[in-house]
Amino acid sequence: MLRFKVVDEAFNRKAIPVEIPSERPQAYYGMYVFNRQKMFEYLPRATYEALVNAIDNKEPLPLEVADSVAEGMKRWAIDNGARHYTHWFHPLTDGTAEKHDAFIQHDGKGGVVEEFNGKLLVQQEPDASSFPNGGIRNTFEARGYSAWDISSPAFIMDQTLCIPTIFISYTGESLDYKTPLLRALNAVDKAATRVARFFDPTVNHVQSFLGWEQEYFLVDEALYSARPDLMLTGRTLMGHESAKNQQLEDHYFGAIPSRVEAFMLDLEIESHKLGIPAKTRHNEVAPNQFELAPIFEETNLANDHNLLLMSLMAEVARRHNFRVLLHEKPFSGINGSGKHNNWSLGTDKGKLLFAPGKTVEDNLQFLAFIANVMAAVHDHNALLKASIMSATNAHRLGANEAPPAIISIFMGSHISGILDKIESLTASDLEDLASKEGVNVGLNQIPDIMLDNTDRNRTSPFAFTGNRFEFRAVGSSANCASAMIALNAAAADRLNKFADAVENRVSKGETLKQALLAEIKQLISTHKSIIFNGNGYSDEWKAEAARRGLDCETSAPKIFDAYLRPESVKMFADTGVFNRIELEARNEVKWEMYTKKIQIEARVLGDLAINHIIPVATRYQSVLLDNLYKIKSLFPADKSEKISAQDMAAIERISEHIAIIRAEVAEMVEARKRANRIESEREKALAYHDHVLPRMETIRYNIDKLELDVDDEMWPLPKYRELLFIR
Repeated sequence: MLRFKVVDEAFNRKAIPVEIPSERPQAYYGMYVFNRQKMFEYLPRATYEALVNAIDNKEPLPLEVADSVAEGMKRWAIDNGARHYTHWFHPLTDGTAEKHDAFIQHDGKGGVVEEFNGKLLVQQEPDASSFPNGGIRNTFEARGYSAWDISSPAFIMDQTLCIPTIFISYTGESLDYKTPLLRALNAVDKAATRVARFFDPTVNHVQSFLGWEQEYFLVDEALYSARPDLMLTGRTLMGHESAKNQQLEDHYFGAIPSRVEAFMLDLEIESHKLGIPAKTRHNEVAPNQFELAPIFEETNLANDHNLLLMSLMAEVARRHNFRVLLHEKPFSGINGSGKHNNWSLGTDKGKLLFAPGKTVEDNLQFLAFIANVMAAVHDHNALLKASIMSATNAHRLGANEAPPAIISIFMGSHISGILDKIESLTASDLEDLASKEGVNVGLNQIPDIMLDNTDRNRTSPFAFTGNRFEFRAVGSSANCASAMIALNAAAADRLNKFADAVENRVSKGETLKQALLAEIKQLISTHKSIIFNGNGYSDEWKAEAARRGLDCETSAPKIFDAYLRPESVKMFADTGVFNRIELEARNEVKWEMYTKKIQIEARVLGDLAINHIIPVATRYQSVLLDNLYKIKSLFPADKSEKISAQDMAAIERISEHIAIIRAEVAEMVEARKRANRIESEREKALAYHDHVLPRMETIRYNIDKLELDVDDEMWPLPKYRELLFIR
């Protein structure tokens, strides 16, 4: 009866009142962020100007200025109740890390004083061997460094001053996501600026922008606590689908339950205080699934905000007796959760480079950047897939409710038509177009058409959506940086090659417009096979993608190989984002993390199957057997056979499922033991994928069948119909 007590408690929850600030959001927005307003208030004028100049122009900050910044930052933090400070960084765990230190030093008189200087602000020394490092650091070689990222403002979280930092090894290799992300953003800034200056010589910088859409599930805490698989792995390793799930399509954009709305409001207020521009909230497709999306921001800051939000969500949810599930596929049979990354580039003059303009020249620039992105995605489609792959996201990709495990670009009929026209131009056409205004190939017509002139394609993993690209394959629990590193680096590499080719043509006597048009045409002709505007879920597309030479691999451990392909190694080296040592180390981490997550799931599943499910199924089987004996003793043989037939069939089914579960658990354990003896992390991950995962699926199938047979009151775990519908 414990399950029913837990379920009853969960279903009788009421919305918890939220303390709503009396002021409007603009009054408390960013109150816990050391933004430029706070810098101006707490820093000397010269320090403020030096810090802003260093941020805007990506210049180093002198140590004496860092001392002054540290003093002002400390005063602001203490004024807002902070007692500790920490370097807040992003190790290779998809989460964040922090070590708290108090603002105290000996005063030499037996007491302490509150102190914080530039040295403590700029650099600290966390243990680099205790984080995933792919062999770069041995256990006895512990030293690593965290260093202040001045481009992302410090903030206060739970009375602690959090300073965003990078994390590198003693020998200089990156051990985090922020370091290569900053390198990739620097690379795309330089490369895109080169191309943007063909059209506007006054451009100084190009910035990468990110707008993420965070999907998540909410589960009542009482139900969560009664599911060991949810607690330990983030997903249900068993559970037959509910009779009603999402088939009526009544949850998407539906009325938000009052308890959920209270949570969302609380989360939104806390987000705004931390400078996270949360804007959109709504029900998602699956029951108990929701989404939060912010206003677009610079990519590095947006990524910091997403990681901060994921921590904040967990904290706020507990206040409302919820648990947040960020696993990409916590429930079988309904939609999983993604984190769509809307990506764009813009100049320091305020122009978005993926948006059509008002002149032919503006639209030529638009087509130049669109064509280069198309080429970058085509060249590195396998790498981009690897950048979003994980043991958790593998459950979601390729299903009919998520982007397929093949990277292609949706351009829409309008843009695709213009690209086709450009590709079909002859050499004389290009010459005419370069020397005349208003030649009708679509270039001069784009400004007259709305940006959203093409229907969206939800089956595309990488879609053009008017003035940006939406990378829809990113997983809900992932660090956005992984995808943004690969995408910005690939774009930078391609834009540099484009700029080199254009400059080479101009040096040989072609006009700039001739050179641009010729190179755009070349890119379209060479890389158009990456464009697919149809149904990405269809079997026909899988066959067609293979014919086009796109990467169709579905095994996560093999997908990670794309990082070490020669073209990937060269691209990352040329853009300065990763060296080969860093790439090899990160792949070791990816394979190791994949193995560990499957290993944990297998151990949890085995325990639940043997110690929870089989005992209950056996007990119910005994009830049926007892009932069968009583029927046979009370009724004549001709009647008892008819009455007991259903019980006998159930007994046989239960026996069969129990036997299969026992055998499969034993085989799964042996498969794990064999895999664990493999030294190569890649081969070990492949062994888990090929030999452990299939056993898990078979075990689950038979447990889910038992759920349909065993008495509901005896079943030990909350079922989907209880987990998925918040009252």
